[in-house]
Amino acid sequence: MRAHLSLGKSLAGILFAGMAAASCTTAQQPAPKGASQTTKPKNAAQAAQSTKVTFNYTAKDRDCLKRAMYFESEHSDRDGYMAVGTVVMNRLTSGAYADTICGIVAQEKQFAPGVMTREVEPVAEIELTDAADAILRGERHPGVKDAMFFHTDGLKFPYRNMHYVAIAGGNAFYEKRGRDGELQTPAPLPSYEVAMNYLPGQSLMPAQFATLVPTTVPVPIPMPGPVATSGTGPAVMAPTDAAVPTTEAVIPVAVPIPRPAFNDAVLRGSLAHG
Repeated sequence: MRAHLSLGKSLAGILFAGMAAASCTTAQQPAPKGASQTTKPKNAAQAAQSTKVTFNYTAKDRDCLKRAMYFESEHSDRDGYMAVGTVVMNRLTSGAYADTICGIVAQEKQFAPGVMTREVEPVAEIELTDAADAILRGERHPGVKDAMFFHTDGLKFPYRNMHYVAIAGGNAFYEKRGRDGELQTPAPLPSYEVAMNYLPGQSLMPAQFATLVPTTVPVPIPMPGPVATSGTGPAVMAPTDAAVPTTEAVIPVAVPIPRPAFNDAVLRGSLAHG
């Protein structure tokens, strides 16, 4: 009987020790990778916005863009407008041309003669304005790609670096590429890396007019008060007809607000092109 009790206690002890060892082993097992680690998803829109290069434009720049799109596409249609507008933006973001839209459009021997002075027909305003605003919002002609050059469709030239990519609005658009296929011009930024910042009411006053702004403000001279006299007699008022120095009113002159610098924009020297 005593032997049976001893045997039972031994078996119970062995069973308990095994269960304890099993429970310790389970508790120490590492958790599956990723099960206890959570990462917050990144805001894709915010990340994309932080990498964009910002270019400023005014109402005048918008008008210059419309003029180039209208006169260079032979007053055609939205497809032609968008193609020319894409070339303008490609030049702006390449860093090889002027740093404003008007500077690019007005560059000598680059766009149609009289592009800055000729009259745009009112009948084209609605479609033309819609296309220009789409360009400024980031839309591009899908066929123009990185092209920064075009000529009237049907013309032929002997240059081997003219890589044609699209025909629109009566024009043939091309990129300048070498034998290895690489661009021979600074590549423009893709539209998703460009942010256009509108400057409402931007002053166009030349910088030299800033010298007309007074640097000091005249201090008004107070009217003379009672003049004290010696003795105990009453104070004597100054004559009313005495000449009192006066100051002329200063007409404020508007001070032009300097255009903010382009964020991370790399500007290069002028590029010879044909």
